[in-house]
Amino acid sequence: MTHTPTDGLPLRTGALLLDMDGTLIDSGSSVERAWNGLLAELGSTETFGHAMHGRPARQVLREFFPDMTEAEIAAAHSRIEQLEIADVDSILTLPGTRRILEQLDAASQQLGRPTWTIVTSCTMPLFEARWATTSLPVPATLVTADQVERGKPDPQPYLLGAERLGVAPSDAVVVEDSVGGLRSGLDAGCRTMAITSTTPAADLEPLAPVLLTSLDDLEVAVQEGALLLSRRGAQ
Repeated sequence: MTHTPTDGLPLRTGALLLDMDGTLIDSGSSVERAWNGLLAELGSTETFGHAMHGRPARQVLREFFPDMTEAEIAAAHSRIEQLEIADVDSILTLPGTRRILEQLDAASQQLGRPTWTIVTSCTMPLFEARWATTSLPVPATLVTADQVERGKPDPQPYLLGAERLGVAPSDAVVVEDSVGGLRSGLDAGCRTMAITSTTPAADLEPLAPVLLTSLDDLEVAVQEGALLLSRRGAQ
């Protein structure tokens, strides 16, 4: 059954704070292969599920292995990053990503200020490995997991993202595909939109008044000194 929500579009905002995995690119198969490989190496019979998407690797490791020492967590974190960096050949740019970033860059030129950035639970080396496969523009500022003390679902990543763009959190919209990411954005004081690429719509809907199948559903324009976000094709 197709999920067709009524939502809060169109809306005006100052900036977009964009998650990467599951929002801008599809790294799902790489993530699952790497994590399931690591879990098997560590003797676990668990498998990686959608609830783990969008969260820093150290948090996920602590949940899977609550008895690990900090040294063991660090070693496992290094191993999962190694596995993920080595597995980027299957990464795809999601529908609408390139067009939306072009529209945001055009808006930045028109407004004379940055209008978007990426806030990801990847570390910088993993971000660089994945993003290098896309030929997409790199934002002037971005937030990675190794730049914050507390990752998603804590609000710190999106608070820092808004600060780096020079906007109040209330004047930014977070675009996410995970429950943890949406909670991070809401607790930072941002408005939210959800991409239904990795997580069931029913789990996302309580945390976002706007549901999109991908960024291809979205249109960005400039209106009265702000970004105007509307549903693509809407009359």
